[in-house]
Amino acid sequence: MKPLQDASLITAIKTPFTISGEIDLVTYDALVEQQILAGVDGIIVGGTTGEGHLLSWEEHLMLIAHSVHKFGRRLLIVGNTGSNNTREAVKATENGFATGMDAALQINPYYGRTSNAGVKAHFTRVLDIGPAFIYNVPGRTGQDLTPDIIEPLARHENFIGVKECAGNERIGYYEQRGIACWSGNDDESFAGRHQCRSHGVISVTSNLFPGLMRRLMDDNDAGLNERLQGIMKWLFCEPNPIAINTALMMTGAVPPVFRLPYQALTREQREQGLALLSTFESGEYVGEQARLLADSDFIYRA
Repeated sequence: MKPLQDASLITAIKTPFTISGEIDLVTYDALVEQQILAGVDGIIVGGTTGEGHLLSWEEHLMLIAHSVHKFGRRLLIVGNTGSNNTREAVKATENGFATGMDAALQINPYYGRTSNAGVKAHFTRVLDIGPAFIYNVPGRTGQDLTPDIIEPLARHENFIGVKECAGNERIGYYEQRGIACWSGNDDESFAGRHQCRSHGVISVTSNLFPGLMRRLMDDNDAGLNERLQGIMKWLFCEPNPIAINTALMMTGAVPPVFRLPYQALTREQREQGLALLSTFESGEYVGEQARLLADSDFIYRA
């Protein structure tokens, strides 16, 4: 449990696709190598940023197993095996641990929401299987995991902590009570870490800037935080992972292939992103020199 709680920078890693729309393992491996080189502690495989919701469970579990086999000795592998269906979450989590993942990321039932008692029962069932981060993202689930839900769950032996998107006040509250928290909002993660004493961040931005995010967590550098604010906000100008996908395509880090229903940012949005990227040296972000790309450069696969 200690290595998991000591991990201050975990990247919600992007899943790249080939021209035919299949998972591109060669490019995926290159992305993870960049994360390792920058000193990232772990990766979330098949999370929201990794488009786990657009992967079949076979693809999803294959990617977790591949990550464990290829990188498990060099960084922590956290499999997003959560679901709004408890039976499905249990099966995926059992399979994920069978392949050797270090921990699971678990979410509360979304869309077909349940009562607070049902949420607690859902999390207890998956926590019984193995170590897990609980992910609170009310903007996606429609249900806030408030302290009256989290605090009893925190007593479970397999509870690692919370990926918290409800803000730094909530993070500070938990950390004061010994409940480990990781920021789920990149633009708030600096204050969360250095003012509210969070354990770190589970980051989207570190797909593009792993080295700078490493510094942001390690150093109380307000200037670096200010420098990153513009690009962080741009990366969430549309629902994640639309912008991070577009950015990594613009830098040439991944092929320009989207799985529907995601589509590239508009030309105007890409122009804004290119202007922001131009304020960084090419060696500071993943990929080569950033370029605009034309609308016709993007490929869409169902």
